[in-house]
Amino acid sequence: TGFDSDNSSGDFSEANHKVPEMLDLDPHQSSRTGKHNGETEIQENGIKRHRTSLPAPMFSRSDFSVWSILKKCIGLELSKITMPIVFNEPLSFLQRITEYMEHIYLINKACSHADPLERMQAVAAFAVSAVASQWERTGKPFNPLLGETYELTREDLGFRFISEQVSHHPPISAFYSEGLNKDFVFHGSIYPKLKFWGKSIEAEPRGTITLELLKHNEAYTWTNPTCCVHNVIIGKLWLEQYGVVEIVNHSTGDKCVLNFKPCGLFGKELHRVEGYIQDKHRKKLCVIYGKWTECLWCTDPTTYETYKKSEKRGGEQKKKSVSEEDIKSENDEADDMPEVQDTVQFIPGSKLLWRINCRPPNSSQMYNFTSFAVSLNELEKGMEAILAPTDCRLRPDIRNMENGNMDVASREKERLEEKQRAARKERAKDEVEWHTRWFHQGTNPYTGTPDWLYSGGYFDRNFSDCPDIY
Repeated sequence: TGFDSDNSSGDFSEANHKVPEMLDLDPHQSSRTGKHNGETEIQENGIKRHRTSLPAPMFSRSDFSVWSILKKCIGLELSKITMPIVFNEPLSFLQRITEYMEHIYLINKACSHADPLERMQAVAAFAVSAVASQWERTGKPFNPLLGETYELTREDLGFRFISEQVSHHPPISAFYSEGLNKDFVFHGSIYPKLKFWGKSIEAEPRGTITLELLKHNEAYTWTNPTCCVHNVIIGKLWLEQYGVVEIVNHSTGDKCVLNFKPCGLFGKELHRVEGYIQDKHRKKLCVIYGKWTECLWCTDPTTYETYKKSEKRGGEQKKKSVSEEDIKSENDEADDMPEVQDTVQFIPGSKLLWRINCRPPNSSQMYNFTSFAVSLNELEKGMEAILAPTDCRLRPDIRNMENGNMDVASREKERLEEKQRAARKERAKDEVEWHTRWFHQGTNPYTGTPDWLYSGGYFDRNFSDCPDIY
């Protein structure tokens, strides 16, 4: 895939072995990449090597109190609250969205399957993998400025991606990605509604995500689960995803229903995902199970039900042996931070759909970034000449935080926010309406709901009328 430590452990290494074969990229693309990036390091196979660490280690948050800021915000929408930079991670939310593409080999796998059930299985795995990078990522991405953009072209992975902050209040981020082989289109708009509930911060995702497999003339839509960060006042921060995600194939009528389970009283359901795929007649075709932090499997419904019944019979004896003291002890731990060390219980005959990539060994000193995330804000030599002036890589507060200059980053963050407020007041004074550059409001053609659609033209690189936001 072009990076050293981005393959999953064990025997499963789809990302390493399958992607080049499926993409079938023009061999001349590698040489174009090398020429375009000048002095960028090139591997022997001709693929550009991306950086594997950040310029400076993560800044310690231990001396800062979240409570001093959030105690006045209980039950309120957090998008309007200014947070100190120490609680951020050095990425914009637009770059965080781009992490959906980390497991793009699952889209390539879906494109390659002739069987619609196997395509849905791969799409379901992709939807789960899209939230996997959030595991242990308790830092807050920077709120994008109105008009901010981010582009990413990865010839080694076979896609290009563009996103834009199309609204500030409410904050809405629109994105569009396409396969370099013209095999898929992936797009959507996201409006994360953040609320503080005393001990936790909840991010409820709003907006539709759409994946089109062009070869099969199929379109899938879904919405991400709710994300919640616990222990924001005291204790160790931990994160969970919960809620029901429905993936609909608008061509066949098939549907995948995934239940991201809340951790529960004793934390035994933490990170677990269970669901099924059904056809348009509501007949269950397969069952999917696993953890969004680890892996995802599928098996046929009969095998799954038989296993669950036998597991339930075997669990009765275990329940009887648990004392009240044990329950109290477990409950106390669950209030602090549930720790479930066991891996997914394998059901014989199951097929592995996806496994999370190994993180770099220094990930804990880099905001728990994946190898893919580490590369997102990399500013290579010559890039500034071709990037839009609104690109996240050029944003000074994020750049300074990444380099460890926290005081400068904090001042730059305040300056940019004040500049944005001044520009908004000036537009209101002159009665000038803000116009987005690369996306426009419309209707999702498959769900009929409001959506932001890509207007096209970004990669023609005519940036003459881009706003001055930095």
